[in-house]
Order: sequence, then structure tokens, then C-alpha cells
Amino acid sequence: MTKPTERKAALMAKIVALRQELTDLREIEARCSQAEARLAALEARNQQLGDSTPLGIFTMDAQGTISGINRKMVAMFHQLSIETPASLNLFTCEALVASGLAADLQRCMAERRAVIATHAYAGPLDQPVHWCHHLSPVIEADGTVSGVMAVVEDCTNLKIAEAALKESEKRYRQLFQLAPIAMVEWDVSRLKRNLEEIRASGVHDLKDYLGRHPEEIRHCWDLIQTVDYNQAFLDLMGVLDHDGFAGDFIPTDSQLFLGMARDVSLMAADGKASEERELTLPTTVGESKIVLGKALVVPGYEDTLGRVVIALVDISQRKQAEAALRESEGRYREQAIRDGLTGLYNQRYLYRSLAEWIDRAAREATPVSLIFMDLDHFKTVVDTYGHLNGSRAIREVARTINACIEAPAYAVAYAGDEFVVVLPGWDQTQALRKAAEIHDMVRRTPYILDQEVEVRLQASLGVATYPADADSLNALIAAADRALFAIKAAGRDKVGRVMHPLSSAPPPPDNAK
Repeated sequence: MTKPTERKAALMAKIVALRQELTDLREIEARCSQAEARLAALEARNQQLGDSTPLGIFTMDAQGTISGINRKMVAMFHQLSIETPASLNLFTCEALVASGLAADLQRCMAERRAVIATHAYAGPLDQPVHWCHHLSPVIEADGTVSGVMAVVEDCTNLKIAEAALKESEKRYRQLFQLAPIAMVEWDVSRLKRNLEEIRASGVHDLKDYLGRHPEEIRHCWDLIQTVDYNQAFLDLMGVLDHDGFAGDFIPTDSQLFLGMARDVSLMAADGKASEERELTLPTTVGESKIVLGKALVVPGYEDTLGRVVIALVDISQRKQAEAALRESEGRYREQAIRDGLTGLYNQRYLYRSLAEWIDRAAREATPVSLIFMDLDHFKTVVDTYGHLNGSRAIREVARTINACIEAPAYAVAYAGDEFVVVLPGWDQTQALRKAAEIHDMVRRTPYILDQEVEVRLQASLGVATYPADADSLNALIAAADRALFAIKAAGRDKVGRVMHPLSSAPPPPDNAK
């Protein structure tokens, strides 16, 4: 063959390869478009869920910028004359900084825990507006806090009721009965004296004492006398006919009741009657409701606790909305790092996670191995049985790979019929054995396609290890890719490790086991 002919043949081979690469890129682009469409639909559903709740909801990033907001929250911000809430920075807004909200947001992220706080703002005509903020840190899969999700409830009416109760007994009674918030007034003086006697007997840890003597919890509960209650309280408790109803919570043998009774007893013992907390409340009809309860001592009874008003706000629906939002947000984050066809992790997760494992390996002087795998002659399967069956085969191969590994190892759908397996803490010998196991499992597994068509597949696998074969993330992936390329060039259907250019070592065996 003449040199011009050889050059022409080489050029034609490059053209064929480029055409194949173009086809592959178009397939990847199509899959990306499908993934983006699914993510957009999920975001639309999340927004619809947020907009349907009667509570204000917003999310912010770690820099204090709002990253998501529902219609109710936009309307609430407009109460504070904030015209463009979507572009608001919560750390620099004067009204929010002055109220203390900015500090609570920073505390929520710094302490990595939920924060419940009520803040006052200047509303229309300088009338105070009180909002109760339920702040939850957004913790990513790698443990970093990327922001805060907040559910905001307008509790202005509750604050107005609290202030009115302190002004006068007559007005207090009127507001007490007409308040839309469930209220019950207790005389806790006998309970307080009983707890003081228990402490005087030498008991210093009341929480531990009540935990060891549940019968004492019931006795403490019986010492609470109900003085008054309003219609909203009856509605909350599920009481349809209040004739003969003394306004008591109905004791049961459930752990919910015992826990609530213990909390109330400890609150009385510690003198924290004004503390706001969430309670799970067993009602008269056996239903459990989550309520936000706050106890207020009527002025003049601070020492004896002879009159204590309990305000209860049913937040069961809000809690359900929060749980639904958290679940939806979790699914969104998970889908963003998963391959839509196989369910394996995608390249985005690979580059993020592998970088973290390599950093950790560098600190702890441990290895990280990588298996780069490619199905042999897979185009023949697609050409013979169609793209749908090809996709089905890829999905089944992904299951085969997953069945061979355990956490913290994980598999990645890299591109088309290419896969990557990350093996944190595995040296080259161990990784070669695992690659051989995957290779044999793929060979031995019959893959059933549509119409009960059975195909047998083969794969080539290249192995590289950090730091023996590479000193960085990209270098490790490139080394495993070189090992795979060498296997495919030598005839495919084998497992091998990366060979360094200057190495005098013999080539890897046909199948490392």
C-alpha cells in the first residue's frame, strides 16, 4: 500500500471516528435536555406546592440571598414595604437586621439546627407586625450547610392577645373567650408546691426522677386545675358537646400524653411559664395534633402560678407542609446527581465526590481506586435490537455493577455504555479483584430484553489507583481511561491496570483475580 493510500485510509478512519463522536454527543445532548425538562417540571411542582400553603415560605443561600419564595411570603414582605423581595439580601436589609432575623438565620446555619423565633416589624401605618419564623438549615449530601429554608407564620393576632391579657382582667376575659386561638387557663399552684416538696426531699434532677417514676407524672398532672377555656380550645380538642366537660386534657396510656405531662411539670418546676414550644397533643377523639404552645402567667400570679394561660396554635398542617417541602427538596437534590436511565450517580456527582475522597486520602495517606468500564461491541446490540433495548440492557448492567459493590464504593453512569466505579480505601490489588468480579458477573448474567430476547454482554475494565498511578482527580480518571483503552486495543473483554510509559513491568494478566 502506498503512502498516499495509507494517509487516505487513516483520514477516512478519523472521519468515521469523528462522525461516531458527533452521534454520541448528540445522544448525550438529548439526554441532558430530557433531564433538564424533568428538573423544570419538578421545580414547577415544588413552586405549586409552596404557593398553595397559607404560610410564608422562602429559601436563602449561604450569602443571605433569597433563592426561592412563595406568593404568601411575597405578600407578607409587601406588608413591610419591601417592593422587590426576590432580590432581597436578608443579611443586609435594615428592617430584618434590626428585628434580629438576620442573626437567627446566621445562628441556624452556624449551629446546624432548627431555630424557632418570633420577631416584630413595623407594618402599615407603623403598626407592629409579628412573624414566627421556623428556620431549618439546608444540609447537603457532603455535610455542608448551603442555606436556610424558612416557614413564616403571621402571629400578630397572638401577640395582640398576649398584650391585651396583661392590660385588664375584664378585657382579658372578653378577649379570652373571643380569641380565635385555643386557650385554657390553669391553676398550677398545687403542682408547683408538690414539685418544690420533691426537690426539698433531696431530688435534684427532676427529669430523671419523673423518667423513673411515671406514676408521679400522672399525679403531677392531676394537681393541675382547669379554671377556664374558650370555644377554640373545645374545637381543638374535638369536643362537640361541652356540657360536663371540665376543660381537661384526657389522660391516656400513650407515650404522647406522658411526654406532654412531663414537659408541663418540668416547665412549672423551672419557672419557664413563658417558654414557647411544640407539643404533640392527644385529643379527646384519639387524634394526635402538633400544636405550638405558649404559657403565660397572669400578672400578679408569677410566684404561685395560680393562673396560667396556655395558648395553643394547631400547626399540624404546617408541619405536613414542611415535611412535604423537605421531601420534595430532597428528591430534587437527589435527582440532580442521579442518572435518569440507570439510577446510578452522574458525572456531576463523580467529579464532586471523587475530589473529596482524594482530598481525604491525601490527608489520611490511604488509596482511592477507580475502575473505568466499557461494554464491548455494544453498538451491535443497539443496531440489532434497537435503542430502547439498548437502554434496557444498560439499565440492567448498572444493576449488575451495583450488586457487586457496597458503600462507600459507588458506581457512575459515565456516558452511554461507559461506567465508572469509585473504590475509596482500595489499593490496586483489591481494585483489580473487584474489577474481575464485575467483569465475570457481566459475562455470566443473561440480560433479558423485550420479547424475551436474551443477550450476553462482555466488558473491558481499566483500573488506576491514587496516589500510585495519579496525583489528582483528572489524572486518576485519565489513567483509568488509558488502562481501558489499552485493554480494548489488545482485544477487549479483559481487566487490566494502567501501565506507565517508562515502566518495564510486564503487561497485566488477561484477567486479574
